Amino acid sequence: MIVATKSQIQPTLEDFLTLKETKPASEFINGKIYQKPMPQCQHSLIQGKLCETINKVAEANKTAYAFPELRCTFNDRSIVPDIAVVRWARIPLDEKGKITNRFLTYPDWAIEILSPEQNFTQVLAKLLHCSQQGTELSWLINPDDEAILAVFPEQKIELYQGNINLPVLNGIELILTPENIFNWLKF
Repeated sequence: MIVATKSQIQPTLEDFLTLKETKPASEFINGKIYQKPMPQCQHSLIQGKLCETINKVAEANKTAYAFPELRCTFNDRSIVPDIAVVRWARIPLDEKGKITNRFLTYPDWAIEILSPEQNFTQVLAKLLHCSQQGTELSWLINPDDEAILAVFPEQKIELYQGNINLPVLNGIELILTPENIFNWLKF
């Protein structure tokens, strides 16, 4: 959903960053402000379980950390992937070793979970942009199709379904399949 109207002056990234945060989060892409849809049950469950699963492995050996809804501001955009996995060495710290509030670069691994009301092309375009800027891996999880698209460097895209091992960020020892992830939705 576009928050700004056509009659308004097109905001800059700096203007956008001064606005009050919205719930759900808004993103600044190509000079426009878009509000993400409100997560529903399937989205929330996958997001929570996936963060927990990644962090169980990656945080233990200080390889990376999976952040839910982390604002990533880079290359004149400010996006909020459903999950942003950041390599441990790239987590921004202040002079006291405490994590800072702003993340002013791309995530190493961006994960989006497609909601029914989201535009597939817009979400994929966001992940392709991340890939262009240095993101090593992205996933676009589609619960309706029980499929996951992976975006690799140079914008190579592969489709994963069923019991095929998914690619993960190098250094994270994790074996997951689409089947594992979509089975989380069954109670």
